[in-house]
Amino acid sequence: MDKAREERILEQIRQFSLPTYEQIPNVGLYLEQTAKYISEYVAVLGDYTLTGSMISNYVKKGLVANPMKKQYDRNQIAYLMFIAVAKSVLSMEDIRLLFQLQRDTYEPQKAYDYFRLELDNVLHHVFGLKPDLDTVGKDKTDAKKMLRTTIIAVAHKVYLEKYFAAYHQEQNQP
Repeated sequence: MDKAREERILEQIRQFSLPTYEQIPNVGLYLEQTAKYISEYVAVLGDYTLTGSMISNYVKKGLVANPMKKQYDRNQIAYLMFIAVAKSVLSMEDIRLLFQLQRDTYEPQKAYDYFRLELDNVLHHVFGLKPDLDTVGKDKTDAKKMLRTTIIAVAHKVYLEKYFAAYHQEQNQP
């Protein structure tokens, strides 16, 4: 692969980071605002965006609580961030089970923080930006093991998609 293209991919991963829990708006976002907010953050990963109809479907299926006055709060947005990333490797039923494990183990803020930190941690490792995975948090729970395994699957999928796309692009150039 062209070195410049590879460096662009690595720079995207270096620059990628989800918002902290505190940075997620808690003023209430309407459906389309929520979809846009999440999609802008996850766009660098590939096709991990959410649409308004997808979000409405997750609410109907009970994965995310109903919005209050048609507005989504910080907790709902945090859950939707996870869904946007995990839906590429997990079924909705497995996401539901993982959410239940998380709820039984952690407060929403801690669960989201672990997700955000693990995603950065594993992406940097899989893309070769750091040699080893860091330990995120001190506790060892089933919820955390399942989260890390999910994130590892996502990171490898993102890696494959980015590199295959780059190779296809090189083959199609004159």
